[in-house]
Amino acid sequence: MTILGIADATVASLVRPVTDPAHDRDAVAERFARATWTGIAEPGDRVAGIVVAALGAEAALAALIDDREGGVLRHALADHDTELDDDELDQAVARWTPRISKADALLSFRQAARFAVSLVVPGDPDWPERLDDLAAFAPLALWMRGDRGRLPSLERGVAIVGARAATGYGEHVTVELAAGLADRGYTIVSGAAYGVDGAAHRSALASGADTIAFLAGGLDRFYPSGHEGLLSRIIERGVAISEVPCGVAPTKWRFLQRNRLIAASSLATVVVEAGARSGSLNTAGHAAALGRPLGAVPGPITSAASAGCHRLLREYDAVCVTSAAEIAELAPLPDAPEPDAPGDARLASGRGAPETVEGAEARGRPAADPAGTRIRLLDALAPRSARTPEQLATLSGLAVDRVRAELGLLALEGIVKERGAGWVKVT
Repeated sequence: MTILGIADATVASLVRPVTDPAHDRDAVAERFARATWTGIAEPGDRVAGIVVAALGAEAALAALIDDREGGVLRHALADHDTELDDDELDQAVARWTPRISKADALLSFRQAARFAVSLVVPGDPDWPERLDDLAAFAPLALWMRGDRGRLPSLERGVAIVGARAATGYGEHVTVELAAGLADRGYTIVSGAAYGVDGAAHRSALASGADTIAFLAGGLDRFYPSGHEGLLSRIIERGVAISEVPCGVAPTKWRFLQRNRLIAASSLATVVVEAGARSGSLNTAGHAAALGRPLGAVPGPITSAASAGCHRLLREYDAVCVTSAAEIAELAPLPDAPEPDAPGDARLASGRGAPETVEGAEARGRPAADPAGTRIRLLDALAPRSARTPEQLATLSGLAVDRVRAELGLLALEGIVKERGAGWVKVT
């Protein structure tokens, strides 16, 4: 028997070094299939989540390979009483099939072994169970690099996020908050970006606390490159985690999807400093949508770098936090004593859970690109090297027909143009 045309013995030799040498054939096959799915489906692919949950990763992968038109998948889902819109499944199959690659699957495992990267899947003892709150949007597997024994510390995790272009005020407050939380036994969770993220990780390391970084690209090449030293320290004392396999580059879409993991895995999310369009607001949106406590640090009203935090406080029912003690009230540890201060009164009152960002946005303007189609396509385009629709489909994880349609719209707006047999981004 083979998987993706690879003999069982070879699959076992690839999977066991990055999981557990004691796994039997079924456990090995399930992990190989889930790992392969992380390279086929983009992070946060709801249809992939439904299909894998209904059929199992190995059976779902086999059905996709056996019939790249999706007929076998459709019948298998019907046999499992799983309802999925035909058009939605057709579009998903069209996204996935260009990425089915034996060579890519082999490379991801070989690179993982080379860089001491482990694979964690749902059902493993150290799987971060809070991620299951994402339901069909939950990751199919996680790649991790560092001390796997630190993964359970996510149960005590608080996410500290904010602007890359942080001010001196923002970095100072971040260091103070992270150090205070570390002293209280919390794990510091962030995204290892410049600015607030980096300051949070450094403060945790300096305090001797556990710290966990969620990355948007493969763990064989750290991003940003300027934080290679920091990330090397993190994997010595903590863990770096990614939803995509080794060899996969970070893109804007993957950064946005990475943010949902930061929010979902943590007890609470605190935004220290954020401009009006900061990516950290996306993390805050995921936290609010999941019902996680959300805190925001106020800044000077004259500072554009704090405009996003003030918006969270004003519109999205975020809690104003100015110290580690107030964050601890917002997200108390299971074994922590009840707080004497009234800081939790607001959450315990009739107001209940914070309103989701999605609900608040519905009162204003709708999202222009809710599925991320345009973001993913623009990520795949280059300003100089022309790429064909087929190449763009593989890079973006979109169906070829969808790519062609979106290219036409972008061309009308002057964002892209044809060059020879391909397309380029207009700079």
